[in-house]
Amino acid sequence: MREAGSGRLAVWTAVAGTVFIAAGAFWLSFTALRDLAARSGVSAAQAWAWPLIVDGIIVVATVSVVALADHRSTWYPWLLLLGGALVSVAANAIHAVVAADSDVPAVLAASVAAVPPVVLLAITHLTVVLTRRFSSDATPASSPAIASPPAAGTATDADESPRQLAARLHERGMSNKAIARAAGVHPSTVGRWLSGSTYLPELQKGAAP
Repeated sequence: MREAGSGRLAVWTAVAGTVFIAAGAFWLSFTALRDLAARSGVSAAQAWAWPLIVDGIIVVATVSVVALADHRSTWYPWLLLLGGALVSVAANAIHAVVAADSDVPAVLAASVAAVPPVVLLAITHLTVVLTRRFSSDATPASSPAIASPPAAGTATDADESPRQLAARLHERGMSNKAIARAAGVHPSTVGRWLSGSTYLPELQKGAAP
């Protein structure tokens, strides 16, 4: 219990840290993209929507990729994720080149500006993975199933072989299909067991004390 509790605490701490970092990366990218949109002719009243579209698609696509990890239809979320990441990185770099001081090299300004969208992409994926891990760890273990009484015609003796079970159930008038289900074999196998001389020895073994 202590190990499980400490594991959940570590996961929660990691989730809180990743959310904090993701918020900072999103804010830096948001302000840069909003300013770039305003410089590009978008009105001040609408400029805020452009970074939400660009960086928002990164968040949504990342969550979708993780959620659909076991499905074949992940190519579309991956396409959106890569497209959104490329647009965000390029737009942040362009804004840095346009808005940077003249004494700062353009390559340095673009490199610094590209960090927030890249971190946002990576940290969003990490947050989703950690959240899923916490959810799986926090799910209480299912209570052990209560054993139901054996159904009519099923074997209760662990030492009874499937062929002995088939012979005994055949004596009760059960069909080969029903016997096959009880013994866990194919009906043709039951028919082979019960045909000819293979049936009587098994029945005698099953009836032996």
